[in-house]
Amino acid sequence: MIWLRALLFNVGFFVWTAALGILALPVLLGPRRWSMALGELWAEGTMRLLRWIVGLTWEVRGLEHLPRGAAIIAMKHQSAWDTIALPLIFRDPAVVLKQELLWIPLYGWYAARAAAIPVDRSAGAKALRRMVAAAAIPAREGRPLVIFPEGTRTAVGQHRPYQPGVAALYRQLGLPLVPVAVNSGLFWGRRAFLKRPGRIIVEILPAIPPGLDRREALQELERRIEGATARLVANR
Repeated sequence: MIWLRALLFNVGFFVWTAALGILALPVLLGPRRWSMALGELWAEGTMRLLRWIVGLTWEVRGLEHLPRGAAIIAMKHQSAWDTIALPLIFRDPAVVLKQELLWIPLYGWYAARAAAIPVDRSAGAKALRRMVAAAAIPAREGRPLVIFPEGTRTAVGQHRPYQPGVAALYRQLGLPLVPVAVNSGLFWGRRAFLKRPGRIIVEILPAIPPGLDRREALQELERRIEGATARLVANR
């Protein structure tokens, strides 16, 4: 039954994504906020499919920890679900993502129009400078900047080193750094076909204030995210 539900969801998801992406192409000619609104609609439709077909719901805890105005949101990344849900969790986010994602038809077009922040991971230090310069624009507009500090999806129970991108943003932009834990990988695994019923928890943790030593801030970020994620996984 779980396999059949996953199949039905995948079919529904791709039909929904393709139909909306094609019908909404005129949105690309409008202002940036139109593409972000479309992203919210797409995410909401996907979450409804997950609830109706798979029996997978979600909950956000700790919204009171989000600073007003711009902040760096460093979120644990276990599942494709995390990227889909971003427009529903945070208001008008500017998302740091791999540059090659912008090459994907439809998705990449809308992500670029919504002013996502691309990173060419093969460019080394130059990529970090470009990322910080691009991130400064939405930061001045008061938008939250969302980054996955591990740089890629990580399976439940595994650990990857936190990448220098989040530290570069923290050091250069002087913004609060907000850790976010998730347990999404329990229900929609990394590169997994199966989607399992349950309740995904997103937990927003107290912000790390600006001005700390970069290494100290990165260590504290990792400690908070990994500790909270382990707790969410254990209390599934």
